Amino acid sequence: MTRMIKRSSTTIGLPPGSLVHIGEKRDAKVKISVIDYDEKNFEEKEIINAEECFSFKEKSTVTWINVDGVHQVDIVEKIGKYFGLHPLVLEDIVNTGQRPKIEDFEGYIFIVLKMLYNSEKDDEIKAEQISLIFGKNFVLSFQETEGDVFDFVRERIRNSKGRIRKAGSDYLIYSLLDAIVDNYFVVLEKIGEKVEVMEEELVTNPIPETLQSIHNMKREMIFLRKSVWPLREVISGLQRGESNLIQKSTGVYLRDMYDHTIQVIDTIETFRDMISGMLDIYISSVSNKMNEVMKVLTIFAAIFIPLTFIAGVYGMNFQYMPELGLQWGYFIVLFIMLLVGLSLVMFFKRKHWL
Repeated sequence: MTRMIKRSSTTIGLPPGSLVHIGEKRDAKVKISVIDYDEKNFEEKEIINAEECFSFKEKSTVTWINVDGVHQVDIVEKIGKYFGLHPLVLEDIVNTGQRPKIEDFEGYIFIVLKMLYNSEKDDEIKAEQISLIFGKNFVLSFQETEGDVFDFVRERIRNSKGRIRKAGSDYLIYSLLDAIVDNYFVVLEKIGEKVEVMEEELVTNPIPETLQSIHNMKREMIFLRKSVWPLREVISGLQRGESNLIQKSTGVYLRDMYDHTIQVIDTIETFRDMISGMLDIYISSVSNKMNEVMKVLTIFAAIFIPLTFIAGVYGMNFQYMPELGLQWGYFIVLFIMLLVGLSLVMFFKRKHWL
């Protein structure tokens, strides 16, 4: 549930724009990296102080400043103030419980979305908030922790592959968004494998642990839907917006990314329907298994009821019972009991109950 709602009582009563970090408490040092480039020049370095990146603002080249860690609000505040970011934007950056959204300000566009990845440690989906701001010649990205899905973008910039070094900041922001959306397919592929395994377990051997897995998957899909569904509005806002920061040539790529986003959402909805149906399958499988058990027990009961009746009759202490004087009476009764049992088994088989 903590993944669904991230709110803090510490913000109650504070004025708008107050910078209070809301999210997982971290002690790691904030890492700031800068990539500055154009078609002919390239520069990449890590900086220690936020002030070191201020000199890139006035350059005509495209500058990408990435900040790993938003728990130190003073660093976010310094960078934000120098680049002229609104206090409410800075508040949203340090509040990691934001819904994916896009806001168009004068001179820059602010985007919030979720970066998803599979955690091998506890075998569940993790989400990290990514805040992106891009202006005429700069892109700022704020992440919760170090590590992301942007390595391919960095390699393309370093090796000047494709048109990224020839284009502006709008194409860079598209490349970052596209990398995040493409990683959604990796997450969904892993979920698809889990769904197939659960379906096989439901059909072959449903156990209580399977039911728990279904409930866990339902929570995962709710979390995924909450994280991904609003992204459609974000991409649509970029595609159909009238901002002069987005070149017409980039609109084609944004439309393609919008199609990918719709495909991701459709896949999530499909998985949700499949997982919802799994609960019915589980109940049906358990009921069928119980019916088989009851069927066997009923057959045993039906076989032994007449035998018990015969044993009960000959167990009564009557003074005059003709069969008690028979030399082979005991064995005759056993033979009759065996004959009755076999007759009932044949009857059940003829009725296809066995």
